[in-house]
Amino acid sequence: MTDFTQFPASFTWGVATSAFQIEGAWNVDGKGPSIWDTFTHTPGKIIDGTTGDVACDHYHRYPEDVAIMAGLGVDAYRFSMAWSRVQPQGKGAWNEAGWDFYDRLLKELESRHIDAHVTLFHWDLPQGLQDEGGWLNRDTAYHFATYAAEVARRFGNRVKTIATHNEPWCTANLGYGNAQFAPGVANLKQSVQVSHHLLLSHGLAMSAMREVGSTAQLGIVLNQWTADPATDSEADRAAAAFEYARSVEWFMDPIFKGHYPELALRVYGDNAPVVEDGDLAIIHQKIDFMGLNYYFRSFCSTETPPRQPECKLGKTDMGWEIYPDGLTELLLKLHAAYALPPIYITENGMANPDTIVDGEIADAARIDFVLRHLKALNDARLQGVNIQGYFLWSLLDNFEWNSGYAKRFGIVHVDYATQKRTLKHSAHWYRDYLIQQRPQKTANAA
Repeated sequence: MTDFTQFPASFTWGVATSAFQIEGAWNVDGKGPSIWDTFTHTPGKIIDGTTGDVACDHYHRYPEDVAIMAGLGVDAYRFSMAWSRVQPQGKGAWNEAGWDFYDRLLKELESRHIDAHVTLFHWDLPQGLQDEGGWLNRDTAYHFATYAAEVARRFGNRVKTIATHNEPWCTANLGYGNAQFAPGVANLKQSVQVSHHLLLSHGLAMSAMREVGSTAQLGIVLNQWTADPATDSEADRAAAAFEYARSVEWFMDPIFKGHYPELALRVYGDNAPVVEDGDLAIIHQKIDFMGLNYYFRSFCSTETPPRQPECKLGKTDMGWEIYPDGLTELLLKLHAAYALPPIYITENGMANPDTIVDGEIADAARIDFVLRHLKALNDARLQGVNIQGYFLWSLLDNFEWNSGYAKRFGIVHVDYATQKRTLKHSAHWYRDYLIQQRPQKTANAA
């Protein structure tokens, strides 16, 4: 695919990472353990048996990584903070050495004129809070608000945006629904209750950050997809309707409408969450932006075995259908249903089985993937959806959760044995693409 899509000059172009996936230094300088440290150190939990103890060693190599970003010419860097690095137990004493790391990172970004977009929680809950019930314990939502306020107090005037959560659907459904992710629980009722406490913590954190006078734009990042019936059968259509309700509307409706979707509540029945008086009012408050992560659509089949999509554009190395039209469809559906704030596409990218050949990593499939999704989001933008930016996932190959290091999402290759970074063809392409988007802004040579 070669057609070029021109975006407005004000459009934000970035790359994204998360703390646990790249930082390493898991027990350095006073950092406390997180649930992902515990999970990865438990035999059998990670497919390739690895841990995030070192990952990309970004904790020590962040100047090199920021220099790579500068060479790409990006405007912005989206990253998450490790809660247990700055507050080892998730409550109580702060760890100044942890704060100092993020201060140094921000200074490095500032020196390169790269805007910081911070996520407070990307799944790595302090183990100390997990020992007291984790997200199943309502108190965790209040501890999160305290943490959020401290981040906003220290850094709220130095960063462009602060997102409370990254993909709370994953925390609830993969962490508590099917045990695929930390903390490794498989219990539907707990999963649904956790999702409510995550949303409550979001609302509490929004209020807490505003109270300290942060100038950053405040919001949340949600992973979303269309839910398409595999056939026109009544069963498939019902399955698709429930999937959309439990995944997309379950998080959107409380934030934007002040209630949970009736269909999902009805299907959940006795598994519906305990919601205390005032909770929904706390959740249902203005947000300045919404981050949207899109990778695939949900293809809903009730047949045995389930009918599979045609995958006309193939699949990624994760086995996910490549379906860029779903991004346009999703954005337009959201735009019709909600009074949306400005939107950033905060994650989009693909895992590819990249290998180095003669010092080069040719990942044409990734370039094609990104181009098609940029066209798809621009199609929605031209139809009235207020999309302000795009963050490519990911800057670096990194620890891909329960897949370990077997899956590579980066536009920069990482040799985990040596920590050598090598720009893939997609990184060179992204740099050149941004120069085309902003001919008035000269990118440094990568």
